[in-house]
Amino acid sequence: MNIKTLLIANRGEIAVRIIRAARELGIRSVQVYSDADADSLAVKMADEAVNIGPPQAAKSYLNAAALLEAAAKTGADAVHPGYGFFSENADFADAVAAAGLVFIGPSGDTIRLMGDKVAARTTAAAAGVPTVPGSDGRIDDLDEARRLVEEIGFPVMIKAAAGGGGRGIRIVDDLAAFDQMAPQARAEAQAAFGDGGIYVEKVIRDARHIEVQVLGDGANVIHCYERECSLQRRRQKVWEEAPAAALPQAAREALCAAAVQLASAVDYRGAGTVEFLYDDASGGFYFIEMNTRIQVEHPVTEFVTAIDLVREMIRVAAGEPLSLRQEAVRLRGHAIEVRINAEDPSKGFMPFPGTVGTLAVPGGPGVRFDSMLYSGYAIPPFYDSLLGKLIVHDDTREAAIERLRRALRELDLGALKTTKPLFVALAEDEDVRRGAFHTRWLEHWLEENADRLAGTGE
Repeated sequence: MNIKTLLIANRGEIAVRIIRAARELGIRSVQVYSDADADSLAVKMADEAVNIGPPQAAKSYLNAAALLEAAAKTGADAVHPGYGFFSENADFADAVAAAGLVFIGPSGDTIRLMGDKVAARTTAAAAGVPTVPGSDGRIDDLDEARRLVEEIGFPVMIKAAAGGGGRGIRIVDDLAAFDQMAPQARAEAQAAFGDGGIYVEKVIRDARHIEVQVLGDGANVIHCYERECSLQRRRQKVWEEAPAAALPQAAREALCAAAVQLASAVDYRGAGTVEFLYDDASGGFYFIEMNTRIQVEHPVTEFVTAIDLVREMIRVAAGEPLSLRQEAVRLRGHAIEVRINAEDPSKGFMPFPGTVGTLAVPGGPGVRFDSMLYSGYAIPPFYDSLLGKLIVHDDTREAAIERLRRALRELDLGALKTTKPLFVALAEDEDVRRGAFHTRWLEHWLEENADRLAGTGE
């Protein structure tokens, strides 16, 4: 291993996760932190910590010069971006490489190619991976876009050519709505990503969101099976599981093979995720995007495959080949992850930063809690509301849900308002227990159960 010191260009629970993987590999860890994160768990755990600026992310975690200066100051050999922040920023990956450091992830060229949704879609189609009917490339002319949507038929989705996180997306059911929404989508995309380009695609109603974990070393690519990510609120995942619920084996094999085809086509290196829409009615699936980083939900894959994905991506970045072949990857049981956010479900999921008082973490067989929490920790109001992830594993999906219910009862976060009550309710819902849901299911459920959640509390 030619990496001796690893700088972690991130914060929160993913920084803690990376520190643990580095320590197991005998790698020294350097944690960067903003003024707001001086008392964070990652700072306490790392071998060394460096302050990189004020609380605002733009002046700290998104300050490339400060990160590279910290790497130089501490003698770091490599930089791990985690997820979010600079994790899918091609220019940052290039800057890390130009500084003579190892970027834990794919090359800047690969990030650039797959980060542009239009280019990624074109690459997928060329690799023989099914794509949703829509524009062949980015569209900058709204009249051209209007002609196209009349051809493919409504409903259609207008999406930003760059970026993600649900920004710049509009779903329209007719031409009048398209004429109103398309300029709005372009303006939002320009403001959020500095790129007003859009593309349009057919909406697959009531589809499921299924993603495939891939690992590559630049020469070989394997898959680590799929994850079900259909339970979403405002297009943000809240509950993920592996393998996907109620997915026919033939569909599983086809999805995983398509993901490997695409990753192989770009000589992928590192951990990545190929995301698809799956239509239960027809059994068809369609590529939507590739995330060129570790995912928030990676622990469910680790549970069902017994593969340490973070450790593997560090090894590959260091120039080592994949440590296993496809035939060695086997599914073992079922895993579920729920995201514990500092949000109050009883008040429309309003952010709820506060201080951690009582803290009881669940344990026992098949239970994992990845978090940044400790008793007395003051949660900063400047960043994402994710506090931790509760992950459970058991032999069957039914048993995993029961284990999740048990673990949720054990999880005690004192007076903090979190999303725990949402998951307590979902774990009891018959549709969820049957795996009968799609990407719009949770939004409808929240509308129908607003009064129920309004009566919850921690």
